[in-house]
Amino acid sequence: MSERFGLAVVGCGMAAKPHALALQALKDQVEVVGVFARDRARREAFASEYGFPAAESAEALAADPRVQGLLLLTPPNARQPYVEMFAAAGKHILSEKPLERSAPAADIIAAICHKHEVTLGVVFQHRFRAASEALARLLESGNLGAIRMVRVEVPWWREQAYYDEPGRGSYERDGGGVLISQAIHTLDLMLSLTGPVREVQAMVATTPLHKMESEDFAAGAMRFASGAVGALFATTAAYPGEAESIRLDCDRGSALLKSGTVTIDWRDGRREVVGAEAGTGGGADPMAFPMDWHRDLIADFCAAVSSGRPPRVTGEDALRVQRFIAAIERSSRDGRSVTIGEE
Repeated sequence: MSERFGLAVVGCGMAAKPHALALQALKDQVEVVGVFARDRARREAFASEYGFPAAESAEALAADPRVQGLLLLTPPNARQPYVEMFAAAGKHILSEKPLERSAPAADIIAAICHKHEVTLGVVFQHRFRAASEALARLLESGNLGAIRMVRVEVPWWREQAYYDEPGRGSYERDGGGVLISQAIHTLDLMLSLTGPVREVQAMVATTPLHKMESEDFAAGAMRFASGAVGALFATTAAYPGEAESIRLDCDRGSALLKSGTVTIDWRDGRREVVGAEAGTGGGADPMAFPMDWHRDLIADFCAAVSSGRPPRVTGEDALRVQRFIAAIERSSRDGRSVTIGEE
């Protein structure tokens, strides 16, 4: 890009740190026009720490002609008004996950962007890991053959103090627990590699290890549109926590994606390892991971808007994973298998 892409940032909570570091790394490509949060002290401290201008209001940012897009980092329950404001002003939207607290509410976010003809991107940065990209290319090449079985594990840990923050893990603010706040990243990455899930039978629960409104445990069986079968397990009650993983058993070998690496075990006895181990935020510190994936995702979104192509992670991708999560929840609630789309 010959000119820097103008971004407004709204929201300065815990999730904002890797974005801020990514934006600093992208300073030659992206101009942070202003940062806004309703808490004046928080936004001024955040702006000062990372060297960004603090904005007096979201309305001023939406009206600023230098702003081409909005990086939206608020909690899920606060997103729709900002999407309405910025989309109506013709600004493109890059939102943290999930789009909203429920699939129907996420549909509204997508509809607002469609109405105003602005691009909607979503922060699913796990797709931008080198190992994830290598596995996607390998599957696309067909060398592994068809996927026959899928195993997904998110054995994370969160201290009770994490859930003691007002609203965290509540349906009113977050829309749920481990599924929509943590496992959603791995589930989105899984869907990007495997294609859609057709049917799920699941159970979600809250263990005695946490005092919280929503679930800290989910497990289930999946049947994919391709005919493959799979199992998923996700929790924030697995002390001390370890990296999430996706295992794909294919016709000519298996692939294990974990801790920033992908290990390919070919049926002829060869083993290949791609990538480098990195933190994933699976332990007590939820921010223990590098910012590189955020950097590459933001850069892709800005380049996509500038060139008129879709970003690598679209609003439709976000809707797909939220509908899948809704089906998991309904399966547990109803005690039966659920076909995706009936939830």
